[in-house]
Amino acid sequence: MTLGKSPIVAFIATADPARARAFYEGTLGLTVSDEDYALVADANGTMLRIQKVERMTPAPYTALGWEVSDIAATVAELGARGVKFARYEFLAQDEAGIWTAPGGAKVAWFADPDGNVLSLSEM
Repeated sequence: MTLGKSPIVAFIATADPARARAFYEGTLGLTVSDEDYALVADANGTMLRIQKVERMTPAPYTALGWEVSDIAATVAELGARGVKFARYEFLAQDEAGIWTAPGGAKVAWFADPDGNVLSLSEM
């Protein structure tokens, strides 16, 4: 058996489940249910388990991302919902915080309430 044909489950952590649920459900628009050890979100058919932990230190790199068809519109919509997009001095980002990679992909980064780095990509 190989895992190449098995669905993936994504994991991220939160030290404040109520705040995380409000963000992932209310701000990002995912359907979220509350279980004993995790919030469980449907990310377009991929299960996202937002693990409930007492303390956490977010990773300094992207932990989770979404591929979108129109990054500028998605950044604008999430910005209107209060999402702040990250700016990195070492990247040439446009006024909305979108970086265009040498190959043409566009990427924007933001953080969830626990400081997990999330991204949007348009390929």
